[in-house]
Amino acid sequence: MDQVSWDDFAKVEIRVGTIVSAEPFPEARKPAYKLTIDFGEFGVKRSSAQITKVYSLDELPGKQVMAVINFPSKRIAGFESQCLVCGFDRAPGEVVLAQPGDPVPNGTRLY
Repeated sequence: MDQVSWDDFAKVEIRVGTIVSAEPFPEARKPAYKLTIDFGEFGVKRSSAQITKVYSLDELPGKQVMAVINFPSKRIAGFESQCLVCGFDRAPGEVVLAQPGDPVPNGTRLY
């Protein structure tokens, strides 16, 4: 495993946001949802998330999630993904969202 310095880690902006809406994303090669996430002072961003095996669309709005918000945008099947939602593989294809244990203000940074 490669080691990173504190300076390397400090460059990664992992922030908490609240999912405002979740939509189907049938155009994606792998099953995914289109998420709209409110990051407080850092604005509202969209993301493609491959979390369809663990979450239904109706349970996502209102959930707080952690995401990297300073990656360049990426085009996925014509959709602009503006942040990378963080999660953990619990089994092949089953991604569990990384979430704070208790509510925190949108935009709070992970250290």
